[in-house]
Amino acid sequence: MTTMTETSARFREFKMPDVGEGLTEAEILKWYVQPGDTVTDGQVVCEVETAKAAVELPIPFDGVVHELRFPEGTTVDVGQVIIAIDVAPGSGDAPAPAADPVQEPVDEPAAEAEPKGRTPVLVGYGVAESSTKRRPRKGVPAAPEAAAVAAAVQAELNGHAAPAPAAAPAPSVPAQGGAAGGRPLAKPPVRKLAKDLGIDLATVVPTGKDGVITREDVHAAAAPAPAASEAPAQEAPAPVSAESPVATEPTAVPDSARETRVPVKGVRKAIAQAMVGSAFTAPHVTEFVTVDVTRTMKLVAELKEDKDMAGVRVNPLLVIAKALLVAIKRNPEVNAAWDEANQEIVRKHYVNLGIAAATPRGLIVPNIKDAHDKTLPQLAEALGELVATARDGKTSPAAMAGGTVTITNVGVFGVDTGTPILNPGESAILAVGAIKLQPWVHKGKVKPRQVTTLALSFDHRLVDGELGSKVLADVAAILEQPKRLITWA
Repeated sequence: MTTMTETSARFREFKMPDVGEGLTEAEILKWYVQPGDTVTDGQVVCEVETAKAAVELPIPFDGVVHELRFPEGTTVDVGQVIIAIDVAPGSGDAPAPAADPVQEPVDEPAAEAEPKGRTPVLVGYGVAESSTKRRPRKGVPAAPEAAAVAAAVQAELNGHAAPAPAAAPAPSVPAQGGAAGGRPLAKPPVRKLAKDLGIDLATVVPTGKDGVITREDVHAAAAPAPAASEAPAQEAPAPVSAESPVATEPTAVPDSARETRVPVKGVRKAIAQAMVGSAFTAPHVTEFVTVDVTRTMKLVAELKEDKDMAGVRVNPLLVIAKALLVAIKRNPEVNAAWDEANQEIVRKHYVNLGIAAATPRGLIVPNIKDAHDKTLPQLAEALGELVATARDGKTSPAAMAGGTVTITNVGVFGVDTGTPILNPGESAILAVGAIKLQPWVHKGKVKPRQVTTLALSFDHRLVDGELGSKVLADVAAILEQPKRLITWA
């Protein structure tokens, strides 16, 4: 889709692009430029988070940053203008900034006079050239008075008397935040936060300068209030003498100090929707097998010393991935997808092997394209790049699209096994448990051996019990006798 527009021969606008197939919005995580900065074609100007990943956005032309339309933390719809660039600086007066698409314009407090030129007051906002005075806002107390009123209201809520301001006339203040009889005063990110938390801004007590509602005010309003007694205030209790017994009552701790509410958005929101859709669409079946992987662990140690594997990371996951690819080659029907619309089973003649990776933004599943065609060194290199990119938070939406089968390694957390949920659109997922030294019957004797448990979940609409069992048994057999990688591949 088009991501830039021209407002004139001088100013060009860059729109929020669809950085992943079918995405409708993205959150601006960080701006790398500010108004007045010079940018060049291809320079990254911001980082955004979509429902799939964090992505850096490059600007497609040269110029000087004229305006940032949205502050960090704002969720922006695809197609909205996020930045304006002056491609011919110094050629004339700059036009006034575009109207805020999130919030209606709010007058600034009265000032003696504004200087000539634009004075940025907030990212994406500015003051137009003017030599006239602005009309003072009615019904909003000055900053010291607003603070005193807010303190009084808060004290009343807490059941305490607030100290009266010295020699200050009683101001006329609206019932809660906002101008008298008007819209509550809050910046766009604060309005969005209130919307996400289901808070009516008209009920929020403002503590910001000039009666502006802050993020802290919204969080305070969202916190459950302690139960208040409707009985009239009682007289102060009589002082307790040294001989009198003292009854100690526990201090009530507000829920806001014991709970934290986190809005569900971005990658976490996408994970939740995908897992619910998968769990209640595809009938899951999970099978388990415990296997002696002592020989596989010896092979891993030998491969680490092999000169052909120099420069790549070798670990048990590499051999497990190769074992699964061989098992799929022997049982190709498992590498398929269910097409509900056409009522067809789509068998894939390629394997895009997904690897579940835990990142600070949540669980993501990038995949190795055409993993079935890769040699062991190539597979090791691809695995290393995939994990490093995921940890850095740089995985692209394209890297997570088109997976066919997935591996999730829960063993790194010390977990024996689990019942993994299918990645949407895939037919099978293999969970690998922790590899532990356990007593095991080997050649008729009980010996300490390296043992792990594998779990294979599959879509029972297209993978029956026999096929799923064959795939899991083949993976286990290869890990028990790694030489089968040569004879079966």
